[in-house]
Amino acid sequence: MAALKNEVKSFIVQALACFDTPSQVVEAVKNEYGIAVSRQQVETHDPTKSAGKGLAVKWVTLFQDTRKRFREETAEIPIANRAFRLRAMNRFVEKAETMKNIGLAMQILEQAAKETGDIYVNRARKEEAGDAPVIPTRIQVDVVDARKPNAEP
Repeated sequence: MAALKNEVKSFIVQALACFDTPSQVVEAVKNEYGIAVSRQQVETHDPTKSAGKGLAVKWVTLFQDTRKRFREETAEIPIANRAFRLRAMNRFVEKAETMKNIGLAMQILEQAAKETGDIYVNRARKEEAGDAPVIPTRIQVDVVDARKPNAEP
């Protein structure tokens, strides 16, 4: 296992924090730096795995910060945007129709319908941390004579 420069280690840690698989990271390191690393060596840079339990604090901090930023910035990823996905599906439908693949076109149209119909959106009300249960401020009990029709309280 060759010693890696800090620049390469940083690249590996950030890629893993963005949920890239070790195999994807191996390929990316080879393309970016021309260095061959093993999947096992890459896994030692992931603090969420048992192989990375001895990772230095600075790399763990970089991993956690990168992962937090990655999760918060999904709006910048095109595929996280509904309009982007629908445009892509439109291109795929057109391509499937030109290939006379009606079955595939129908599947893509169904997927687009689900997308626009919010089938993948959780609309349940989230309980906020500051939400307290509603406490009744007044309780009123009325006694009505049930023997009398139209009895008023």
